[in-house]
Amino acid sequence: MIKHIDITGIRYEVSKELDKYVTKKISKLDKFVPRHARKSLIASVNLEERKTKTDKYQCEVILHLPDQKITAKDSTVNMFAAVDIVETKLKTQLKKYKATHGGDKQDHHGVLRRFFRNQRNS
Repeated sequence: MIKHIDITGIRYEVSKELDKYVTKKISKLDKFVPRHARKSLIASVNLEERKTKTDKYQCEVILHLPDQKITAKDSTVNMFAAVDIVETKLKTQLKKYKATHGGDKQDHHGVLRRFFRNQRNS
């Protein structure tokens, strides 16, 4: 789980229900982050209400990783829907980050395990 999630409302009162929902959604993203980056992962969530002809709510999430920041932003008529869309955007970005920054070396472990098992059996 992401240990530090900072939720800020800009011209918007963040309810307990929304706070709990955002924390639940953002906390699930740590499984897409490489293990070495999980300890220093910080999430900043900005929830903003924009007064226009139609009331729009904007959700912006910034994930501070060791060597990079990943940002996703979306605005819709419903704040909960904006959080869901941003979560999906972050998942795809984090999958790309994990692929390029080493991720976990589980594939190599399986090959080495089979190699040493075959050596013992010989």
